[in-house]
Amino acid sequence: MLDAIDRQLVHVLTVEPRASFRTIAEVTGISDQTAARRYHKLSESAGLRVLGVVSGALVGWVDWFVRLQTTPGSADSIAEALARRPDTRWVNLASGGTEIICTVQASTPEQRDALFLRGLPGSRRVVQISAHSILHNFTPGAWHSIRQALSAEQLAVLSPGGTTPPETPPAPGVLLPEDEPLLAELGRDGRTSHAALATALHWHESTVRRRIEELRRSGLLHFEVDLDSRFLGMNVSAMLWLKVEPSRLDAVGRALAGHPEVPFAAATTGPSNVVVTALFRDTQHLYEYLTGPLASLPGVSSVETAPIIRTLKRTGSVH
Repeated sequence: MLDAIDRQLVHVLTVEPRASFRTIAEVTGISDQTAARRYHKLSESAGLRVLGVVSGALVGWVDWFVRLQTTPGSADSIAEALARRPDTRWVNLASGGTEIICTVQASTPEQRDALFLRGLPGSRRVVQISAHSILHNFTPGAWHSIRQALSAEQLAVLSPGGTTPPETPPAPGVLLPEDEPLLAELGRDGRTSHAALATALHWHESTVRRRIEELRRSGLLHFEVDLDSRFLGMNVSAMLWLKVEPSRLDAVGRALAGHPEVPFAAATTGPSNVVVTALFRDTQHLYEYLTGPLASLPGVSSVETAPIIRTLKRTGSVH
């Protein structure tokens, strides 16, 4: 479990993912060395990572939830093959180990077809497949349950990152060819220093700094903070597939985004038009959520619950 300082450190990173250890120390009241030591310890023990992520919807990429039902005993090997693919970001085993739920980011129709039509591993052992395009993410920021550790005074110390106006702003929603290696480096570690990035890319440090600011300011680049939820006391995870009346869809999505159990909620295509990732202390907590906060939402006509029994890939990283 995280102590109070660890939670404050994580909260800092959700506000400014690339905050220096000096800034983290100033906000939390510890030394620079202690801030660095705690960060690295959390990275090793709790899987704490900061990752640079392209906002695919702004450049025409499409995110999909893919559900695969497999024959008994075959899900592990298929899920492992899916986890090795570069276009998958999350790969989970669910529902007793015969269902795989993964998220796929397709930047071209060819990438989509490679998964759905011809590139599916172990396809003879897949008995059913469904794909749900993500239409709207109701939870684009960090899960608010890890954003409750800092006081208003501490938050005031932080200045938003990526807000410096660039000298020559890029056209909205455009990635440049030379951005690819920069985004690849930030996708591995979003906290890599400007100096280290400049060395790896053979750019000037000022160019690295300016381009990251441009990408963040345009919305093309954002950062995700990833952490093993068990270190927050959440030991049970589940996918919830909701059928919601169309007239209530937006209101339900916004309400779900405010629930402390919900780090992710999105509107999707398909018979279930809202998908939710939810985290709980235990199965009793899950039951209380299903019969309490979720049941009280007007417009929800049905809920399918798929408990996650194993995560093979999380936020783009194989586990």
